[in-house]
Amino acid sequence: MPPMRVLGIDPGSRRCGYGVVSRDGGRLTVVESGVLVTGARPMAERLALLLGGLTAVIDRTRPAEVSIEQIFAGISPRSALALGQARGVAMAVAARAGLPVFEYQPSEVKLAFTGSGRAGKAQMMRTARALLGVEAELSDEADAVALAVCHLARRPLKLAAVTRLGGSNAATARAALSRLRPARHDHRRLP
Repeated sequence: MPPMRVLGIDPGSRRCGYGVVSRDGGRLTVVESGVLVTGARPMAERLALLLGGLTAVIDRTRPAEVSIEQIFAGISPRSALALGQARGVAMAVAARAGLPVFEYQPSEVKLAFTGSGRAGKAQMMRTARALLGVEAELSDEADAVALAVCHLARRPLKLAAVTRLGGSNAATARAALSRLRPARHDHRRLP
């Protein structure tokens, strides 16, 4: 099996974490990770910086798929709007690059990465350091790496389900996988 590269994105309008993780057999390697910090600029400028930064990350690292965090309940409407705008930019960048987008709940990511669905920021950072050697200064970076690892862990189960449903060749399996992904729309079909 060829190595699989996944870009994990922890979206935010002021800080957007990203982590590209490669799996070669059973070995996970962090290709690149970091945080795009947009600061206290007007929203349009922050979104433009995210657009440029994420495009550059995809161009440099060439991931095959993208994993992004879903919005969780309990945040204020204003925060949800800003987060939604940042998620929209991240999803649009991935779609423009022709990459499938997979979405995961924060608790699912924490469970897959640390073994606890209620892990705190410090535990996520410790796990990123212990498992992959990532010295994240901000939790956004550790969360993005965890998103990529979560997707790499969940992906084989989705492919196995696709194969059982009758998809024998790679194209059929990939098409069926894109229909199973949690994202609501297949963005790759847009012009």
